[in-house]
Amino acid sequence: MTRVRKIAKSIVINASKCIGCRACEVACAAFHARPRYSSSNPSRARIQVLKDAVKDIYLPVYAGEYTAAECAGKNRYVIDGKEYSNCDFCRASCPSRGRFKEPDSRLPLKCDMCQDTPPLAMPKCVEWCPNGTLVYEEREVEVEAETVEIGEVDVSVEAMIDKFGARAVLETVAKLAKL
Repeated sequence: MTRVRKIAKSIVINASKCIGCRACEVACAAFHARPRYSSSNPSRARIQVLKDAVKDIYLPVYAGEYTAAECAGKNRYVIDGKEYSNCDFCRASCPSRGRFKEPDSRLPLKCDMCQDTPPLAMPKCVEWCPNGTLVYEEREVEVEAETVEIGEVDVSVEAMIDKFGARAVLETVAKLAKL
């Protein structure tokens, strides 16, 4: 298989700098509102700040890939005396929790690094973070050239229809087509 060079984009999170202001959530939600910047509903944000206000601990987590099944990992972690599960740090939208789902259609959300035309210098959450908790990075990596078989797309669409219903999927695709 052919190897190609590609730009990998990521948001690095320095949790020790997070003050829990949720500016990242507001900026993300406003950018992704339709029409753009018409509202700011943090439940539509592709980043969420997990918080333990008593201990003054905040952790921004941005949305990753959708997964159709719950994970098998049910490990527990204790950090500064507080117990956490794998789910607390997971970026996936999955059937077992409501995080990173569009509130109206319940379709999964995924961070798209605020893709726009022309491209933005950085995602809005990074731009509006007042403490430098979020840092945008681009690096060049070598990866296998991707080939998408039509069958793979069909299976993904079928899985989404099975999970959310044809009407919700069609309405979402229609909304996306207007972008």
